[in-house]
Amino acid sequence: MIQVVDLSFSYTKNSFLENIDFKVSEGEIFGFLGPSGAGKSTLQKILTGLIKTYKGRSIVNGIESKDFRNDFYENIGVDFEFPSLYEKLTARENLEFFGSLYSKKLRNIDEMLEMVGLKNHEDKKVSEYSKGMKSRLNFIKALLHNPDILFLDEPTSGLDPNSSRDMKNIILQEKKNGKTIILTTHNMADAAELCDRVAFIVDGRVKALDTPHNLIMSKGASKIKYTYLDGIEKTGECLLSHTSGDKKLQELIESNRVLSIHSSEPTLNDIFMEVTGRVLQ
Repeated sequence: MIQVVDLSFSYTKNSFLENIDFKVSEGEIFGFLGPSGAGKSTLQKILTGLIKTYKGRSIVNGIESKDFRNDFYENIGVDFEFPSLYEKLTARENLEFFGSLYSKKLRNIDEMLEMVGLKNHEDKKVSEYSKGMKSRLNFIKALLHNPDILFLDEPTSGLDPNSSRDMKNIILQEKKNGKTIILTTHNMADAAELCDRVAFIVDGRVKALDTPHNLIMSKGASKIKYTYLDGIEKTGECLLSHTSGDKKLQELIESNRVLSIHSSEPTLNDIFMEVTGRVLQ
């Protein structure tokens, strides 16, 4: 669905994006992860045809991004981090207006409002909406014309835990429905849960690209920590793959003196820090 080859772009004489290469398959959730200013949003703007002065190739749904025709946007949906809504219109009026811009059959507006908990607020002007409500409305606006590809920029930003959980469930359901999804975020927990593959982007370059699991397993190792009583409570630690060689642990197990055992593995954020030298909050 998406193929990017040797992509470079600059706002000035200095390079901003450089030698970007990746492919995204149909039905895949692909994540761009990186700090603010890393180039994630710029890359998304190139893919959606908003920036045309790039070098290299950016092919989306078989079309070069800078050579798109009017029907290009019939098959993509974009949810930017900052909502683009008419605040003097109600939620329903916004959806009806934006829906009128497409030739495709639209999804049911009532069902979509219900899906994100806005059905009881459909006749309220958007200017009266909270930040989270605007985010949810902007999200379903991107789904309204049932596009093949979704570009989601920080979709859970500003949402309370329940709304965030609902949003992630909807994203996973859209994947089950066959949608290809590009997720731009600095939220490692969301990326680890939602993405089939992720690309670490720092300073306009891809530093790593793989599944979250493979990145974690290739750069880190699962460990177990155990506590035991030896006059006072003490702790021990070993790699999960080396438990048979931990003589102390074996002795404790044989004598039934283990108080607790916990397994742990690095997080995606730990791996990001190891690979890039940067920390995401």
